[in-house]
Amino acid sequence: MRLDTVSVRTYIPPRFRPPYWYRQKERGASEEYLTNDNKQFIDEVLREKMEKQSLSESPLTSNEITTEALWTPSTRRVGLIARKIGNYPLWSKDGKKFQTTLLQVVDNHVIKYIPPEKWNPMKVSDNTYKKQKRFGVVMVGAETVDPSTVTSEYCGLFDSVGMLPKRFLCRFMVTPNAALQTGTPLVATHFRVGDHIDVRAKTTDRGFQGVMKRHGFKGMPASHGVTKTHRRPGNIGAGGQKARHNVIWTLGVGIPGETGAMCYLFDTVLPLKKHKSSPPFPTHIPSGDLPLEYIDQTIHDFSNSSISFEES
Repeated sequence: MRLDTVSVRTYIPPRFRPPYWYRQKERGASEEYLTNDNKQFIDEVLREKMEKQSLSESPLTSNEITTEALWTPSTRRVGLIARKIGNYPLWSKDGKKFQTTLLQVVDNHVIKYIPPEKWNPMKVSDNTYKKQKRFGVVMVGAETVDPSTVTSEYCGLFDSVGMLPKRFLCRFMVTPNAALQTGTPLVATHFRVGDHIDVRAKTTDRGFQGVMKRHGFKGMPASHGVTKTHRRPGNIGAGGQKARHNVIWTLGVGIPGETGAMCYLFDTVLPLKKHKSSPPFPTHIPSGDLPLEYIDQTIHDFSNSSISFEES
């Protein structure tokens, strides 16, 4: 008698069944048979469109805010999409040091607004469904990408807006009086200094890692006199004034997400931390005459002198 072992696979991973509104973004690489002149022409057109988009004015500059669009304590505004770029120390005026997390708002624009009567949220429970039906949805896109790197159906989401496709999309529930027009830019001054915000992101823990794996450092040489410093950082260059454009400093290092991950910022829902006065509503309208930095009164500004001496 002969007995053979038969293995049976009992677990079948579920198939991805996209919803009806899903648009595939990634496309396979294919040969487009373009000449060098055609590639240069496409790059010039893309560069002109990106410059035109970055210099476009907000639609709110030409529209007046009506009385129905005024801020109330029950108003929920749109949020922002930011990239976590690292931690940074700051000092108060009395010499106390504390850590902060830097979040850079990367090229945010309003893509679409769905009113409450047209939005159908996921029905988890009857109470949650009724609460969410009071809100509309504002779709925000961040980080403009080359249209040739995504599919045509994904680019179709941005045709009605007249903008280039975005790498990241997120939906924010807002009250109808906080709705924004498509194409409205969103910047870091959407929040004020001292505001409390909620941050949502995805964290992947890897434990303690060295600088070569964590930050991609090259490391030291493997031989020829090198002893016990193979994976150490070594010299990382002199310090200087780093360029920080459209960056939000948040207190603490407990912000979720890895360095370089995308975070979603919105007004806090904690009842004791909500706005006591009207924030920039429905969002801050950028203008040319803005200070370089907004610094809290308790924070020491390093552009100012900390101590001075008089010669006798």
